[in-house]
Amino acid sequence: MWGESVLLVENRAEPAGLDRGFWIVTAVLAVLSVIAIVFWATFPLETYLPAAVVTARQVDHLFRFMAATGSALWIFIAGYLLYFAIAFRVKPGDPPDAIGVQIHDNHKLEFWWTIVPALFVVLLSVVSVRIWYEIMLEPENGLVVEAIGHQFYFSFRYPQINGEVTDEMHLPLGVPVTLNLTSADVLHGFWVPAMRLKNDTVPGLVTTIRFTPRLAGRYPIVCTQFCGVLHSEMDKQVLVIESKTAFDKWYKYWQQKNAHVSNTLPAAGGAINLQGASAAAGKTLFDQKCTACHKVAPFSQMLVGPGLAGVLHDPAHPNLVNGDPATPQNVAAILQHGYTGSIGTMPNANANGLSGQDIANLVAFLDTLK
Repeated sequence: MWGESVLLVENRAEPAGLDRGFWIVTAVLAVLSVIAIVFWATFPLETYLPAAVVTARQVDHLFRFMAATGSALWIFIAGYLLYFAIAFRVKPGDPPDAIGVQIHDNHKLEFWWTIVPALFVVLLSVVSVRIWYEIMLEPENGLVVEAIGHQFYFSFRYPQINGEVTDEMHLPLGVPVTLNLTSADVLHGFWVPAMRLKNDTVPGLVTTIRFTPRLAGRYPIVCTQFCGVLHSEMDKQVLVIESKTAFDKWYKYWQQKNAHVSNTLPAAGGAINLQGASAAAGKTLFDQKCTACHKVAPFSQMLVGPGLAGVLHDPAHPNLVNGDPATPQNVAAILQHGYTGSIGTMPNANANGLSGQDIANLVAFLDTLK
């Protein structure tokens, strides 16, 4: 028995080391990685997608860095997997208990495969946060514009222009812009590929991005969140970046065009005048702004919020969700100020783009649902 054990030990294959073939493969992978890095460092991104704002170039630098390092990492991982699968495959003459190279408790190797990824993550975080700070947290200056998502278009508000601009979004070249984003109905996504910036527009919430236009031109605005049956149509509007002279001319045109448009929203504390409201206009407005969250159905048939059939005439629900009696003025107050409770959040009139007359018309329509 002792002699047989010695014989088995003598016949057992010794684990092989990293031979010349491994280093040749490593050199080849290194060359391929350098080629990939050079490709991403020199690829003319702006030939295919212009950098319309200053931070777009910084985002491109971050993209190049991530693409180059990611490509190099993939080349080494895929290359070594392929090499090891071939070099250490089971050969016909190998004994059943043959083993490959053992690297357990190799402290040097463990140190480097821990410290290198850690340093990479720290570097990537520093670069990313610096760009994010410029986009999100730079002090406000220059022009302030509001973009509002609707089903199925974007509208824009400018200082000293009454109402909303509903065709194109115009910005002056070289002037810092603070863009406030919100939604009047459902979740939308505001994305201009040439800006390399995207943010969601959320009902009842205002988010902000900041940038400085640097390249004149016309750039498509795209909604990136599925927002209803005509979501695919929300790529028809464009961002126009133009000279200060051209922008001032356009700005003056809209000031004159909207000179007689009401630019007032309900006052925070003032009651809504419900006299002379139109139920027909309220129904049209309900179909446009309310059906994403409410059905004309009993209270229990919820979509996002409760069903509103008979909201002012339902003996089973004499009170509104905020506990107030179901009266026209109390319904108007919820539409005006919004409400947050166990069901969710009802955006206020500002977020929904409702004027005092709009609220009165909606209440008149709801009063007909008996």
